[in-house]
This record gives sequence, structure tokens and C-alpha cells, in this order.
Amino acid sequence: MPAVVRATAEFFDQLTNDLLVLRVVAQQRFRPLSAEDLNRRPGPSRWSAGQCLEHLNIVGGYYLPSIARRIAKAQARGSKPTATVKQGFFGGRFINAMRTPASEKSYTTPQRYAPTGTRLPRTVAEVFSRQIDELLRLVLLARQVNANAVLIPNAVFPPLLLRLADQLEFLVVHIQRHVAQAEAVLAGNTVSSKFSAA
Repeated sequence: MPAVVRATAEFFDQLTNDLLVLRVVAQQRFRPLSAEDLNRRPGPSRWSAGQCLEHLNIVGGYYLPSIARRIAKAQARGSKPTATVKQGFFGGRFINAMRTPASEKSYTTPQRYAPTGTRLPRTVAEVFSRQIDELLRLVLLARQVNANAVLIPNAVFPPLLLRLADQLEFLVVHIQRHVAQAEAVLAGNTVSSKFSAA
């Protein structure tokens, strides 16, 4: 599979636009939900909308501080943006795997990134909204450094380091996947609940 190379400005513009759409969904669709709506599960082995959001919050809780630290270190070193971002081999594989619709391919979530409960408070949606805002901030900061050179440890296998650009794109695609899952649950459709957090 050949490496995907994109203009840096266009790459970050697309991530920003995707996150702004997700921010609207978080604010208008998830934050107004009652605890009952958030916790309604389509079946005993299926995640509720709230569990989808909690999974994203857990994954974000790992990645967002790590990304913020790595960007700050790159800024301190005087890192400058490049004209293009180049997708790494593993980053490309992870991103493409997440782009596969959940109805076609499900993934098993590592236990430490799985939802912790079945009766989640409404704050799960507020935390999700705040994490979208933080990710938007990090995307803005990432524009100012070489997103090909900053490396982020993988949540499941930390010795595996992904390029900052790949990690940010993966997070956005991962969020889109689980937001679609949560919306399907709220609409009364069932989608497999065993999704990867990596």
C-alpha cells in the first residue's frame, strides 16, 4: 500500500471540519439526553450510547494528555511544520481499519478501554464534549510543528509509535465510528458493540 501524502494545511483543515461536525453532534444530540436515554442498551451484550461515549472518553483520557505533552516538547525544540504530511505504514493500517463500517467489521475492545459501567451519569456526554474541544485545540497546535516527526505511543502497544498526523486522524475516525454507533443505538438500530480502542 503506497504512503498517502497530503498537503499539511488541507489535512488539518479536514480534521478541523470533521471535529466541528462532531462538536455539533456532541452539543445538540448527546448533551441534552436524559440518563435513561444514555443508558438504554439495545441488548445485554450491546453498548448503550453512554457506553460508546465513555469508551471514547477513556481513550481520549489516554491520548489527549500524551499528544499535548509531545506537541509541547516539539515546540520547545523549535519544530516547524512541513509542506506535507505523510501517512506511516501502521498509522495507515489503523486508520483504514477504523474506516470500515462497524456493520462490516467489529473489533474487540481491550478491557482497560471498555466502558466501566451500565448506569452512567449524564456527565459522560459533557466530558465527551470537552474532549472534542481539547482535540480541536491540539489539532490547532499540531499545525505549528512537524506532524511527521512527533511520535505518539500507541494505547494498546506503547512501544509502537505513530506519527502525530496519523494519531490525530485515527482519533477522529475512531470518534466518528463510535458516534455513528451511539446514534444507531439512539435510533433503535443495533450495531456490534465490540470495537477496538486502539
